[in-house]
Parts: sequence; structure tokens; C-alpha cells
Amino acid sequence: MVSVDAGQPCRIVLLASGTGSLSQAVLDASADSGCLFRVVALVSDRDCAAVEKAQRAGLATAVVRPADHPDRAAWDLALTQTVRSFGPDWVVSAGFMRILGPEFLGAFDGRVVNTHPALLPAFPGAHAVRDALAYGVAVSGCTVHLVDAGVDTGPVIAQRAVEVRQDDTEATLHERIKSVERELLVDVLTAAAGGRLRTEGRKVHLS
Repeated sequence: MVSVDAGQPCRIVLLASGTGSLSQAVLDASADSGCLFRVVALVSDRDCAAVEKAQRAGLATAVVRPADHPDRAAWDLALTQTVRSFGPDWVVSAGFMRILGPEFLGAFDGRVVNTHPALLPAFPGAHAVRDALAYGVAVSGCTVHLVDAGVDTGPVIAQRAVEVRQDDTEATLHERIKSVERELLVDVLTAAAGGRLRTEGRKVHLS
């Protein structure tokens, strides 16, 4: 559990690779005067809408491109150093489309949060919504979890269910899941910033 300074908001660094809808939800929540966390930077692996939105909001940004480094390990080290420079208490993978390496996870052990548009451990990976529909489930949803070295295998922090409708397409179901996902992520970050998140092995408790 991260120690919390009652006089200072918890510092959040966002990782994003896409449109920035998840990162924008966290930014919007942090703008509230009573919010327990403050977003201090957004870091990406590419030029994208998430970076543009963060810049328009006056947020510090950085882009660490894999192509600018000789191998994955060098990129992982550069990403680690960049994120560390912003002094985060928590790192939030908000639509970040890269697997974080051992250097990064070692530097921020137990302090990296990710969201996933399915009820893990069901349907991990990049096509969770499509896979859930193809399987024929009646209920899907979203998961906020701690990040480990696997793909969507870290300890689950919180989950919320979303009903699958008979006429759902991948797009319509994903849109409803994203709406719930944004709310759940903000709720989890609020709990983490308030020191109400405790981990015992694979079990994460929200007090």
C-alpha cells in the first residue's frame, strides 16, 4: 500500500496510446477541488489524441517511441526514467497499448493500475469485447487490476458487470463498457489515493 501524505494529493502519471477517453475521465475527476489525486503528466509511446488532449489541458506530456531505441529493454528503461521523473505515487495505464517490461514494473512495483473491458480472468488480451460476444456470454463488464509481467494477469482490484444485449455489436457493447470503466477507474484511484487499497498476495482489499 502506498503511504499517503494527508496534506498533498496523490500524484498520478497516465500512460495512454489512443483517443484518450479513459485518461480524460481521470483528468476531469482530478479537476474537482476535493479530489484526492492530481494528474501530473501523461506519457505515451506515440503521437496520439490522448497526448493532444493532455497538452490542451496544460498537462506535462512526453512521448517515448520504441522506434527511437535499439531494443525493447532500452525502450523500457527510457519509459521508466521518463515516468520516474514526474514522481508518481501511482501509474495508470489508460489505454496504453504496450506490455510494460521488467525495468518498469520493478521501479513501480504494486503501483501500476490497468483497466480491461471484460471480467478477468475471462477474455484477456486485445480483443476482449469481440471474444466475449463470440463466446455468447450474457454478462460482460470491466476490470481494474494491478499490472504484473503477464497479459491482464495481475491481481483484480475491482470489477463491474455490464449486460450483453441481444442486438449488441462489438461497438455498442464496448461503448457501454467504457462508460462503466471510466467510473470504476476513478473510484479505484480515489480509494488508492486515500490509502484504502491493501494487497495480500493476489487479493486486493478496498476498505
